[in-house]
Amino acid sequence: MMRSLPAEIAELFARWGDEHYGEDVSQLEHALQCASLARDSGADDALVVAALLHDIGHLLEMEGSAASNRHEVAGVAFLSRFFPESVTDPVALHVEAKRYLCAVEPSYEAALSDASRASLRLQGGAMAVGEAQAIAVRPDFGRAVALRRWDDTGKQIAPTGATLSVFDEHVARVMVAARRQSDG
Repeated sequence: MMRSLPAEIAELFARWGDEHYGEDVSQLEHALQCASLARDSGADDALVVAALLHDIGHLLEMEGSAASNRHEVAGVAFLSRFFPESVTDPVALHVEAKRYLCAVEPSYEAALSDASRASLRLQGGAMAVGEAQAIAVRPDFGRAVALRRWDDTGKQIAPTGATLSVFDEHVARVMVAARRQSDG
């Protein structure tokens, strides 16, 4: 029997959501905080889903089913089976958005958590000026930057009180819209 995507996501979070990745907040709570921030900011469904699932690659790595040791690449490989680029592009670019923001906002890097600064070094550090200029003109790069800012903010120790099911409607609407677009 084939599991639904929300069920598959819920199972990943049930198994690995309590794990931490260098932050004081769990994987699940971080995902819920990011998605709540996106939703509360008025983001569209696709960006709310991207915020919810941007670090799913970490869960896939823990599961042993990631084909890449770069969580954003593993996440996009998984998510692209179900979601359009309006979800996967911000996920794919959220690490690059961190590197970009370090290059263009002098105070950004200092405000990062210790774990984010440590991962920044592994991810290549701040972008060079030319690299930052080139990526900034990519279509919808602003969506990745918005996701990055929620990623940075969504690390509060106090829980949101939200559950994954709160975002099921966002997931369903994005999947329905993607199906209509591919059928049309």
